[in-house]
Amino acid sequence: MNNTLTEENVKKLREELDYRMTVKRAEIAKEKLVAAAHGDRSENAEYKEACANYRENDNRIQYLLTMISTATIIDDKDLDKSMLGINGKARIKFIEDDDEITVTLVTTMDLDPENMLISIESDLGKALSGKKAGDIVEVNAPGENYTVEILEIL
Repeated sequence: MNNTLTEENVKKLREELDYRMTVKRAEIAKEKLVAAAHGDRSENAEYKEACANYRENDNRIQYLLTMISTATIIDDKDLDKSMLGINGKARIKFIEDDDEITVTLVTTMDLDPENMLISIESDLGKALSGKKAGDIVEVNAPGENYTVEILEIL
């Protein structure tokens, strides 16, 4: 796993990690103690749920640690605005069907395809990254390839 993230993304990950390792872990430990006090753990649904919550929290902690330790951190303020990069916005045209849309390239943490916030690590994001207005790029997507023209960088 090697995600391209901004300093702000890493800050959010660290805040969530801190919360999960301190506050959330303590809450779950308390839940387990209360549930264990109800007796036989083999038939204790509350205890089993608390254990499941513990595992889920630990899995998320491991994921956050991996995301932080393997991240490629970029400074989105120092990027060349004439080229598409993180937080870059452009009006593009799909050559095959003449559709025009406006997309913004974002990190995987900020992606929202419905609002055309496209991950820089997606097939389209990789093809557009580092390109300028007027460039025509081939997008290699699973099951299909298509061509996109960058009409304007906004």
